Amino acid sequence: MDAYQCVVSKLDVREFDSKAVPTEVKLKILEAARMTGSGMNIQHWRFILVEKRENLRKLAEDSITGKWVSGANFAVIVLTDPKYGFHLIDAGRAAQDMQIAAWNYGVASCLYTGINRETLQKDFTIPNDLNPSIVVAFGYPAAKLSGTKNRKPLRELAFLESYGGNLDRLEGQT
Repeated sequence: MDAYQCVVSKLDVREFDSKAVPTEVKLKILEAARMTGSGMNIQHWRFILVEKRENLRKLAEDSITGKWVSGANFAVIVLTDPKYGFHLIDAGRAAQDMQIAAWNYGVASCLYTGINRETLQKDFTIPNDLNPSIVVAFGYPAAKLSGTKNRKPLRELAFLESYGGNLDRLEGQT
């Protein structure tokens, strides 16, 4: 799928089909995370692939906002090093690249950041110097997706040259 089309058609999904995602697709999703840029190319992030049903249930128990993760086919815990001021940006970049790569294969996803850090660290043996920044859940969608998003018009969100600068002047310049 075209990268732009992936971005504009990908929807967040919290209900997943029971169909298993092939191992090779899971590895490509992890490769997308690995290939993501990071601040100063430090590559401080680490990724825990969670696919056993009992561990997905643990993820749900350790969650404040992602109880639905127990229904996913698999999830990835994105760990970052908080000593870098940009660690959460890097976590978001890796999560987004994983989600776009997954969507390319028809695999839906959604993420959450509401984590009970202490229990998650214990349950998944996460070192104290790494921050569990994001959890991304993956699986085939349980329902057919429309592919349409409810978004504000571009001219309400983006401006030309300064805040409030009208983008209409760009029309006709392409």
